[in-house]
Amino acid sequence: MSPPQPNAAFTALDDHRAVASVLTRGPWHDDHQHAGPPIALVCRAIEREAHVHGLTHLSRLTANLLRPVPIGELHVETATDYAGRNAGHFSARLHAQGKEVARFTALMQRENPMPLPTGLPGHPLPHAPRAPEASPVAVFPFARAERIGYGDLVETHVAAGDFFKGPSAVWFRLRHPLVAGELPSAYQRVTVAADSGNGISAILDFQKYLFLNSDLTVHLARRPHGEWICLEARTHLGPDGCGLVESRLYDTQGLIGTAAQSLSVRARE
Repeated sequence: MSPPQPNAAFTALDDHRAVASVLTRGPWHDDHQHAGPPIALVCRAIEREAHVHGLTHLSRLTANLLRPVPIGELHVETATDYAGRNAGHFSARLHAQGKEVARFTALMQRENPMPLPTGLPGHPLPHAPRAPEASPVAVFPFARAERIGYGDLVETHVAAGDFFKGPSAVWFRLRHPLVAGELPSAYQRVTVAADSGNGISAILDFQKYLFLNSDLTVHLARRPHGEWICLEARTHLGPDGCGLVESRLYDTQGLIGTAAQSLSVRARE
């Protein structure tokens, strides 16, 4: 029988601390989280810090992943580095088991209604290859019934390409809340998914190679809408064990932004 699933990725202990559930488990080690959920947890903290200044749009978030993030208690520290009339710069640090495991910077902007003239070059912005309801369901290759993890936290549908077999476009939707008792924000939905670009566009055999990212940068042109987020991702590898993943990000209304990851590639022992 499959073990019972938790009801959320995290349970908040207070404004700065949360405990991760096994829904955050990643593909590389049973005791380590997929980076998407803890990045989204820090995104949540930065959104709250910025909201005090009336800054509500996450224009950029950069995560520097210093160490694997263990499944357990996490502590998030945030700081306002500069807050102006239209934009603010914020930083955060993520701690676990007495160590700093990730460091973040973010740009938050003030949202103001501004109708655009018609006929702008490149507009309207492009859409994902297929809508989520027209895309077949996909299952992560590391998912197992007896091993609850990230594949149980999110629902995935393939809009283009082959899952984990080269360039592809995949829709993501949370099956469970990010934090128990809370409705995740649009930006938290994006950051849960955006760290998966290196997986869905993998060009190396997952059983034979490791292709881990040490960072993630997300740029967003506008606020996302709805529950579904699509990653259209492509992996680029060099001959020296390094690589890059580029992803275009969509909601059901069209392009919302981009994401990039730096890869470290090596053969499994």
